[in-house]
Amino acid sequence: DRLVGAARKHAQAFAMGGEPCRQRGRRHPRRVAPEAGAPTHTASAANRDFGNLRGLWRDWWTYHGHKDRPNPFDGFWFDEKVKRRRPPFSTEFIRDRLLAPGVLDGLNREARGIVLVMVETGARPSEIAALTSAGIVLDHKVPHIRIEPSDDPEDPREIKTAAAVRAIPLVGVALETMKNFPDGFARYRDRAGALSALVNKYLRTRKLLETPRHRLYSLRHSFEDRMKNGGLDSELRRILMGHVIDRVSYGEGGSLEWRRDELAKIALPFAAEIVPLGPEPRPSAGRARGGRPAHPQGDDR
Repeated sequence: DRLVGAARKHAQAFAMGGEPCRQRGRRHPRRVAPEAGAPTHTASAANRDFGNLRGLWRDWWTYHGHKDRPNPFDGFWFDEKVKRRRPPFSTEFIRDRLLAPGVLDGLNREARGIVLVMVETGARPSEIAALTSAGIVLDHKVPHIRIEPSDDPEDPREIKTAAAVRAIPLVGVALETMKNFPDGFARYRDRAGALSALVNKYLRTRKLLETPRHRLYSLRHSFEDRMKNGGLDSELRRILMGHVIDRVSYGEGGSLEWRRDELAKIALPFAAEIVPLGPEPRPSAGRARGGRPAHPQGDDR
């Protein structure tokens, strides 16, 4: 997703060659450390862009037989003296506010479903949005999702790191939600950025952020804290979060049954009525209601 986004964002500069790319890279200092006024971008955001562009440039020219072509993005980075971490939502806030009946009903069903699956899996929004029926295993004695790369030539996908490849048992509201989305969330399969923007705006405008620094991604940090507070094994926590284990790995990290039983200890109560009923019917191709052209991705409300 990151490289696809970078390619779309910078395609014209890539087509023109190195100097336009260098000029584009030089915009970031003005955004992160302007001569006057407040910055519009953080050092972390700029470094992420530069990393994506370095990788995209290298892979593009390697593919075309020019592995040693100078990379115009080498040397572009900002010092991050203090890396800020998104705060987690408190368990009480998730249980009493975000999982309250009707609170998320203003989101479309697929966005709502992804939020609910995040609560009990801690998976990244992009990982949940990318799920297909191959990675949603509901007919197993332990229903689970598999976060893994895809070799399908029609829909190839890479995973952030080797540690991010994992199986996460489904419990609580995540299990009930995935039963209604056995084929995943096609609306956001290549639109994780749009998903996050939509949900963050929704939470902000309805005062569903515990503090101004909270975001959708805070649910992932909450999941990690809930596991820790629930006494779950530290290595299991790393496996389920997709974090690197800093020792030689032996075995597969425990059975799915064990993982499920451990996660069941921290599953939050919820009302059945908050579970979305599956994807909304999509407008027919060509024109939407009222004679207007239909948006290819639907109305992101």
